[in-house]
Amino acid sequence: MVAGHFGFAALVKAHERQTPLWALMLACQWLDVVFIPLFATHLETITPVEGSAGGYGEVIIHADYTHSLVGALALSLLFGGFGAALWGKRSGVALAVVSFSHWVLDLAVHRGDLPLLPGNAGDLPRLGFGLWRFPSLVLLMELALVVAGAWAYWRAASEVTSTAGRGARTAQIASALLLVFGVMTLTLNWFGL
Repeated sequence: MVAGHFGFAALVKAHERQTPLWALMLACQWLDVVFIPLFATHLETITPVEGSAGGYGEVIIHADYTHSLVGALALSLLFGGFGAALWGKRSGVALAVVSFSHWVLDLAVHRGDLPLLPGNAGDLPRLGFGLWRFPSLVLLMELALVVAGAWAYWRAASEVTSTAGRGARTAQIASALLLVFGVMTLTLNWFGL
């Protein structure tokens, strides 16, 4: 899930207007941002599902630090603390929630590869509802998040800019770009590109 994370961040932005949009967009991908250097150093890995080409949703992600329940909470609190220091407590909470939403959304789509503790300490059962086995359902879920996020952001931004006596052009452009980005990402994922 990529586009759905951004859609959720836009939904939150519609209600948390003082938090910068760029910070919310970074927050929704924060776990993956931290995953990249760990993946590059082989501390976290990705393996194709047996019998698949390893495309979108056809992988087992061994992100045992960044995507463990405790690791995701810690990273989200860290990101939220940074946001609170810059923009206040309310923004910090919003950023932490958006960051942790990444793990919650991944829980829905991942195939039992999300550990509870960092490094899969204790070798506890891994979590994941495995919706990636149903690509059409995941596509609809992500599309719903993208459309809802773009619509909510457009509506909220238009209301603010109209009240302030300015045009809603920037909000319309940002919402349209989110929608186009989301649809493009979903299309690329659907066709395995």
